[in-house]
Amino acid sequence: MGERPSLFFPDVRRYLLVEEGEQIVDEVVKHPVCMIVPLFFVLVGILTMLAAPLAHQFWLLVVIIGAVVGLIGLWKLHSRSMDRFVITNMRVYRVNGIINRHVATMPLTRILDISVYQSLVGMALNYGHFTFESAALDQGLRKITFVGDPKRRDLTIQRVIQRAGIRAMAQAKDEPDGS
Repeated sequence: MGERPSLFFPDVRRYLLVEEGEQIVDEVVKHPVCMIVPLFFVLVGILTMLAAPLAHQFWLLVVIIGAVVGLIGLWKLHSRSMDRFVITNMRVYRVNGIINRHVATMPLTRILDISVYQSLVGMALNYGHFTFESAALDQGLRKITFVGDPKRRDLTIQRVIQRAGIRAMAQAKDEPDGS
């Protein structure tokens, strides 16, 4: 308690319900493939600044443009490194944001369906995108993109739900009473 949030790594443990026995089962960082475009921006920014002397009288403008493009790339890199998806024994949640933190939570009892989408590139590089369907109409945790090893992570969520006995409780509620 009293810990300051890190500017470089999100502290996902601070959102745990420790008193209720919540434990992290898996913490998911974005797949490295989502870093390609921001790295490209950084590279273009650096190359633009290095080429500035060739622009003669407009060299300062070229340096400013290169710096802006490079900074946009660095911002996007940092933003993606601060995005975490967490699976616990009680819920799933996502923590993201650099200046302002956003936390979206979904209890395991609310998960009705999980769809996993993998493109051809995603299958080759072993990443995919999750879509959560829940009983809530307006949900803060719907789509999680660039999840590495999505099949294993989907099975992890399914196992946690089974171990918690949530599906059995939901089925028992839906079945009519035999008495």
